[in-house]
Amino acid sequence: MAPDVDAGAADPVPWWQEAVFYQIYPRSFADASGDGVGDLEGIRTHLDDLVWLGVDALWLSPFFPSPMADFGYDVADYCDVDPLFGSLATFDALVAEAHARGLRVIIDWVPNHTSIEHPWFLDAASSPTAEHRSWYVWRDPTPDGRPPNNWVAAFDLSAPAWTFHEPTGQWYLHLFEEAQPDLNWDEPAVEAAMHATLRFWLDRGVDGFRADVVHAIGKDPALPDDPPEHAGIPHCALNDVPVTHERLRAIRRLLEEYPGERMMVGEVYLLTTEAISTYYGDGDEAHLAFNFPALLAPWRADRWRACIEETARCLDPRGAWPTWVLSNHDNPRHRTRYDRSAARAGEDPATTARRSEARARAAAVLLCTLRGTPFLYQGEELGLADAEVPADRVVDPGGRDGCRAPLPWDAGEGHGWPTGDGVGPWLPLPPECGTRNRAAQRDDPASVLHLYRRLLGLRHATPALTHGALTLLEAPEGVLAYRRGDGPGACAVWINMTGDPVEVAGPGAGGVAVPGAGGTVLLASDDPDAGGPFTGRLGPDAAVVVQIQTSLQ
Repeated sequence: MAPDVDAGAADPVPWWQEAVFYQIYPRSFADASGDGVGDLEGIRTHLDDLVWLGVDALWLSPFFPSPMADFGYDVADYCDVDPLFGSLATFDALVAEAHARGLRVIIDWVPNHTSIEHPWFLDAASSPTAEHRSWYVWRDPTPDGRPPNNWVAAFDLSAPAWTFHEPTGQWYLHLFEEAQPDLNWDEPAVEAAMHATLRFWLDRGVDGFRADVVHAIGKDPALPDDPPEHAGIPHCALNDVPVTHERLRAIRRLLEEYPGERMMVGEVYLLTTEAISTYYGDGDEAHLAFNFPALLAPWRADRWRACIEETARCLDPRGAWPTWVLSNHDNPRHRTRYDRSAARAGEDPATTARRSEARARAAAVLLCTLRGTPFLYQGEELGLADAEVPADRVVDPGGRDGCRAPLPWDAGEGHGWPTGDGVGPWLPLPPECGTRNRAAQRDDPASVLHLYRRLLGLRHATPALTHGALTLLEAPEGVLAYRRGDGPGACAVWINMTGDPVEVAGPGAGGVAVPGAGGTVLLASDDPDAGGPFTGRLGPDAAVVVQIQTSLQ
């Protein structure tokens, strides 16, 4: 049983603690130009849909000029918009209209590496004495011509994180693709230039940044080999050096120069919650950091209980606020992930088909009722699974095309995307678009879309779910249960992570009774009309939020 976690809600509470974020992958959200690729104008025209859903803030994945070797994470200009997506004027209109609707906007910021076509790197590669040579990480070959160390790159673990540059006779570092050379933050001019890129967008009104692999902007200047026991792990998941924290504190100070509580959520792709927690600093580094062990947890009550306990253990002493994510643009959607995990465990296809949506619905309740800030990934609210992408349509070097499939908007031929005359969506659409499209689900009160809308409405209307302490409750095997809040207004959340019905009535943590009878059902994942007394029975892969009677607390 986890200890009670103080809600830690100061008055006023920072907006990013109360907000529900919605990640938009611009290429796949909505296409206003008709070229088969989503764009900023497509996002602008659907802002009212996002307000209706109930989210508070948008995170826009990269839209900067780029040769698209890594679909925008190889930036060729930090201070402009790729014509594929629109223009600075389009961006400004999007931000202004989002703000007019009460939506905050944060954007991706890619501080660790640029494109090989960025003017800085083009100059750096022109000569060993070029002005920007020191802005990247260059090293001489070893005596036998090999790379300077044994670091391996992401995506291809058989490839070194180095590429030999024949014209200048040195290796350059790239923790990701060869087309994404790492910046050298040990060069003061690099830090100053990257701070200037932050100011450029802050001056245009953005509310903050999702900082891509921000833990990698500091590197041990000795560039030591990774230990043998970490063979097969990309260095980006191991890079954790003290100087990075100094650089994050400088970024935090920069953000605090601006009004409106500008913020940063760090993508800290390290292997443990404990390591990730250090990037909050003492409240002076990242405001939030993504917690990847939870993102990758399977649909099992014991594993989720352990994630919640570990998150509290690591973050609570720092006064750090958790994040919760089930899907994003880098990982299979959680519906697909849970189905694959079940198949590996021996679940037969018919059972998987029956349980698939129920699991996704119950997971929505989990995401939106944990203590912390939830991040939704576009299409999650439709219960989407990954698209099947044939070999001749694969474009992503990291094998992530399936989760990046375009969002279906309606039941028409192209589901909101162009068809005919050789023009179509840039990737195949996800499965079941005839019913898993936004128009159809908006018309169906029992849909996953309406479940998310009810969940977000309940979250915003219930202080216990926004700020309340979280206490794990004793529950039958395969069931995850926790109480949110203490005293009047407290709620209990029960999530059955098995394929069988269960009875969960009984005493709660610390001898405090929880509603096996008498509590009022506020929301159920499997019944849009649920209400009245909670009987203590949960269906297979079902979740329920219950208002606890005052007499039972």
